[in-house]
Amino acid sequence: MEETSFGDSFVDQGNNNYVNTLGKGNYLPYFEGGKPTGRYTNGRTLSDLLAKALGVKDYLPPSLDPLIKDNDLQTGVSFASGGSGFDPLTTTITTAIPMSVQLDMFKKYIGRFKSTIEEEAANNIITNSVVVVVAGNNDLFLSLLNRKPQYDVTTYSNMLVNLVLDFIQDLHTLGVRRIVVFSAPPIGCLPGVRTISGGLLRNCGDQENNAAQLYNNILKQQLQFWASSFPQSRVAFVDYYNTLLSIIESPHNYGFDVADKGCCGLTGEIEVIYLCNKLTPTCPDDSKYLFWDGAHPTEKGYSIIVNHILQDLVNTLL
Repeated sequence: MEETSFGDSFVDQGNNNYVNTLGKGNYLPYFEGGKPTGRYTNGRTLSDLLAKALGVKDYLPPSLDPLIKDNDLQTGVSFASGGSGFDPLTTTITTAIPMSVQLDMFKKYIGRFKSTIEEEAANNIITNSVVVVVAGNNDLFLSLLNRKPQYDVTTYSNMLVNLVLDFIQDLHTLGVRRIVVFSAPPIGCLPGVRTISGGLLRNCGDQENNAAQLYNNILKQQLQFWASSFPQSRVAFVDYYNTLLSIIESPHNYGFDVADKGCCGLTGEIEVIYLCNKLTPTCPDDSKYLFWDGAHPTEKGYSIIVNHILQDLVNTLL
């Protein structure tokens, strides 16, 4: 089996290390296995943990790693880029790798992959591979605001969902038959967004959460409709929103003490990427924190999310 990931910083394994962008995580205190790799957390990401849970491998490599080996191609890589999104405006703002370019990278990857083994075997691996798509967060937080008054939340969400459907249609055309699409998370409850939008008490931002919920509802419905047109494909919608929100609302049930601040940074209330650095402190025990920085969960947080969704995921994909 193979796992391949597309999307943003939740599944970027280090591709931004090789891109001219400020959105990098290849320095302390971001680390994995004791050293910075470009993952935006304190250990393994969603991509790594899903790959391990599916029995693929322990770590999913970034596709742009110049040292990537041919045998890595047979078990999958990540094309994701921190700051990416479906809306072209998003990557204009963040200078990340657009989703459309990630798809072009995948096409080249397929070509290289087919040059290493027989085409029939390669096609069989692609057909049985699991492709994970995690994006939309940056679109809803960054681009929606900049698209007003051209779009309201509903029209923007519909536009965004159409871009998602185009993306999975392109994957289908390339031979992919098992697709996992994550919903947007509760954006308003990410520590940095709480600080920006949550007032003095740093409550969850209602506006951001409402936009995410509307988008998610449309996405789920349209993915079901798309899947009904392609019965030989398996499309799994992952409710990232409520899975993460349940941990945020009852952190002690999951072994966390803190769910409204990140572990890294002077305050933990807004620091992300370069505001978390080797000169800023980190919390004394990261296992007690759901979030590593102002936007991204810790490895423990990601692990709980993966464990929560895994059985439904397997049931849908089989």
